[in-house]
Amino acid sequence: MTAHQTAALVDDTTSSVTRTVRVDAPPARVFEVLTREDLVARWFGQRASLPDLRVGGTGTLGWDGEHDVPLRIEAYDPPRRFAFAWPGCGGDLDPASELTATFTLVPDGTGTLLTVVETGFDRLGDERLRQLADHRDGWTAELDELVALVAGGVAV
Repeated sequence: MTAHQTAALVDDTTSSVTRTVRVDAPPARVFEVLTREDLVARWFGQRASLPDLRVGGTGTLGWDGEHDVPLRIEAYDPPRRFAFAWPGCGGDLDPASELTATFTLVPDGTGTLLTVVETGFDRLGDERLRQLADHRDGWTAELDELVALVAGGVAV
């Protein structure tokens, strides 16, 4: 891993998970990999439905052997920022327990620095520490898959 390819980190004071990776593609291409259903399903779970990418629009993400989880678009500013809210412990979206994942894209020469910050863990009560650890591991693995997908020459 390079300096920007380290594992996701938990910040206990803000109850958040953060990770920055460098992707060898321009921001517009990385943004498409973050938001196009067929590409999302190749790096983040196995299924993605994102029919309405407007702020407030809804969709789902799914993993094999698990129920699909709902999401709501919180920010859509191509190619700089994308964010969605999703259930903190499964189930339905609920403002009392939802998490928000925010992706920020910054040009870096011929590539992009992609940062994800996931917040809302402070709402999860007894589940907070377990979910922080699970999501730290998740963002480490999933963003590695995104970087590998783009490095493999994914057609966009």
